[in-house]
Amino acid sequence: MSNRGGAKEIQFYVGEKAGAVSGLLLKPEGSQALLLLAHGAGAGMRHHFMEDTAAKLAARGVATLRYQFPYMEKRTKRPDSEAVLTDTVRAAVTAAKKQAGDLPLFAGGKSMGGRMTSLAAVKEPLDNVRGLIFFGFPLHAVGRLGAERGRHLTEIKIPMLFLQGSRDALADLKLLKPLCKQVGKSAELFVVDGGDHSFHMLKSADKSDEEVLDSLCAEAVEWMRQNS
Repeated sequence: MSNRGGAKEIQFYVGEKAGAVSGLLLKPEGSQALLLLAHGAGAGMRHHFMEDTAAKLAARGVATLRYQFPYMEKRTKRPDSEAVLTDTVRAAVTAAKKQAGDLPLFAGGKSMGGRMTSLAAVKEPLDNVRGLIFFGFPLHAVGRLGAERGRHLTEIKIPMLFLQGSRDALADLKLLKPLCKQVGKSAELFVVDGGDHSFHMLKSADKSDEEVLDSLCAEAVEWMRQNS
């Protein structure tokens, strides 16, 4: 079954309580890598950010597998427990391996999806995954500054790319930058000047949201190439 942009719909099993969830595989001819892309807390795999990111990555030769967390599959608003979310990440990695073939495999996602991917990687290394990419890592709640949500990142042994907006209310750069330095050489930070948590730009900015997403995807593709 195909969806918008030529993506193929798949399903994979998470566990007895969670059941099966859906995924969208977009794999252009001549793909050079596959990125497993998890959605944020408030929007699923068909959100325009997810759709547009997958399309722009495909245009640059990177396949994507977007997928739903169980609560989003069931159309409920409250996210699943951390255990269920990280189990879903791990099940998605297994599904992605079947689709990737010989392609280098990377994982990550938007906001909560990226954070859950990192937590899954801490619990147990993600099989065959060469690096993690975060589109807006949620380091803290709005107005509640702190870096506790990112302490586990120092335990991850594979490369990580942080794509962040300078106006991100969920990741103050004064906290994120020192954390990345603490992680060490395995962490790379790319900052979009003027971007918020969703990489929206102010009307006065000299770049459009689409141009910013282009730059994010270009950065991600080059980073994957270097870490393949």
